[in-house]
Amino acid sequence: MGFERKTESLLFGSSSKQREERKRIFIHFFLLIFCVYLYRFSPNIGVCFTPHSTTKIVCVPFPFSFHHFSPFFFFFGGVPHFVFDFIILLLLHSKKRAPSLVQLSSSCCCCISFSRHSHCKKAPSFFFLVRKRRRKVMAAGGGPAKADEPQPHPPKDQLPNISYCITSPPPWPEAILLGFQHFLVMLGTTVLIPTALVPQMGGGNDEKARVIETLLFVAGINTLLQTLFGTRLPAVIGGSYTFVPTTISIILAGRFSGEPDPTEKFKRIMRSIQGALIVASTLQIVLGFSGLWRNVARFLSPLSAVPLVSLVGFGLYELGFPGVAKCIEIGLPQLILVVFVSQYVPHVLHSGKHIFDRFAVLFTIVIVWIYAHLLTVGGAYNDAPPKTQTSCRTDRAGLIDAAPWIRIPYPFQWGAPSFDAGEAFAMMMASFVALVESSGAFIAVYRYASATPLPPSILSRGIGWQGVGILLSGLFGTVNGSSVSVENAGLLASTRVGSRRVVQISAGFMIFFSILGKFGAVFASIPPPIIAALYCLFFAYVGAGGLSFLQFCNLNSFRTKFILGFSIFMGLSVPQYFNEYTAINGYGPVHTGARWFNDIINVPFQSKPFVAGVVAYFLDNTLFKREAAIRKDRGKHWWDKYKSFKGDTRSEEFYSLPFNLNKYFPSV
Repeated sequence: MGFERKTESLLFGSSSKQREERKRIFIHFFLLIFCVYLYRFSPNIGVCFTPHSTTKIVCVPFPFSFHHFSPFFFFFGGVPHFVFDFIILLLLHSKKRAPSLVQLSSSCCCCISFSRHSHCKKAPSFFFLVRKRRRKVMAAGGGPAKADEPQPHPPKDQLPNISYCITSPPPWPEAILLGFQHFLVMLGTTVLIPTALVPQMGGGNDEKARVIETLLFVAGINTLLQTLFGTRLPAVIGGSYTFVPTTISIILAGRFSGEPDPTEKFKRIMRSIQGALIVASTLQIVLGFSGLWRNVARFLSPLSAVPLVSLVGFGLYELGFPGVAKCIEIGLPQLILVVFVSQYVPHVLHSGKHIFDRFAVLFTIVIVWIYAHLLTVGGAYNDAPPKTQTSCRTDRAGLIDAAPWIRIPYPFQWGAPSFDAGEAFAMMMASFVALVESSGAFIAVYRYASATPLPPSILSRGIGWQGVGILLSGLFGTVNGSSVSVENAGLLASTRVGSRRVVQISAGFMIFFSILGKFGAVFASIPPPIIAALYCLFFAYVGAGGLSFLQFCNLNSFRTKFILGFSIFMGLSVPQYFNEYTAINGYGPVHTGARWFNDIINVPFQSKPFVAGVVAYFLDNTLFKREAAIRKDRGKHWWDKYKSFKGDTRSEEFYSLPFNLNKYFPSV
């Protein structure tokens, strides 16, 4: 009876308050009807309803688009009668055009979004802020919690606060600068690996310049292939340190020691490395494209991913500050400056343009590079030891003079590859280790690109295309295999830009400067301590990205603590033993008459992420995993809907193939 009296009083009352309420109801009613009318002409209208007048909505207005009414949105708040909202919800839901209908709670807003970019954090279509009433939270004792009681942060399957995600590219000028920044960062590994290996092979500056150009050229092609047809993540594919021990083992083979001509010795060793890489590539190609790696990845949980991804970043600490200390007067200013510019300056200036945090690498490299050049021309290193001059000087005339003005790398440029069964098997094991490490790097990349968790089929597809990249490395002769660039994954976090277009632009820079050798050699002359200082920041970001998956796990579980602690400890301790033993004795702990067998056993145990990932994966899938409570402790239920490509609608937006190729190569 109370409700009927209130309704009658509202409809037929004559007081000013009742007349004002009737007027407000009719205005909202006609606006809602108008919204439905517009919805019939546009699939991209977002409507936000509030069942209670106490719910407030703050919205950002958008211009009207006469082409298809997008991004034109209506936001309605304060409707005192839920019946109007309920009618509209039924009308919209009957159309079956909305991808989702989310009922947050009885006291917060119901939101239907029809934007095709709604899964991207930087969607250009719309943006709204909802301030809802405080929900009652149950305390540990069962009663309502106090308003000021601290609450845990909610888990996020997509990383928030990313400026541009995979499908939302920044403006072209900004994208080009960001792409050039990625190019500069990947140059470090591209230069360091040939610089260390080519002299041992008997090559000089000419061979070193050609190998750097070839490695840069193949890296550009592999990056384009990965972003177009692989995982489609903004992952740079470059040289890998995982292949270095096996490559050194081939260099030290006895059959090359009797070659008197250094150039001929270099070519013979290069052809042997090419043959081993070509055979090793088949492992990743078969595991990836056959779907076998998909079956392995389906048993991966957030708990077992933490040690793998964390040590993909933290495990490269030897390339961080030890590299900075090789020329402390250059490396330390670079480290301090990049942290200050990227982290402190944006908060001091309160600028909304994200100039300093987004382009900190460019600013700091230019400043410190000029400073290092002034030290060089001022004669600071004239009497320094050769090792110090190599690390500190900027005038690498030998490398720049040896680089041709224009040269296009081509397959078999060093001659026909030669094949040795033992070396091929050893390189195949290195390829498998790189496969595991790249899986962890892909997981870090998707996190910092604000994408949803990688479906196992997409990860397997990316591994297959990475195998194709190793095949190209063998055909062209890059002296090294390829994998996901960890430093560029960290750069995604530093800039908060996970756009696929940016990385594709960086691939264009790689190909361009590999053909114009003189210009590429100039950038390759950046002192290594400058790059090592950047590694301190980027590798730390990747390691922290791995730790972020702990939000899905129960850290109060002793099972979780054991798997997490034991796997990370073994991932650090076992490689430390193998590396120390090798440094002291000149060979690994496994030392038999068969050199290829020694490499097969020693190489995987020298990789920190491989050991940690394998231990965590084994323990997580064998230690009481069938209990229902343990399934939640390991965070597996968070990733269940991503086990299939079609399990989440956002997967198609992020990972589907271009040119409608999903029709012919469907993901499962």
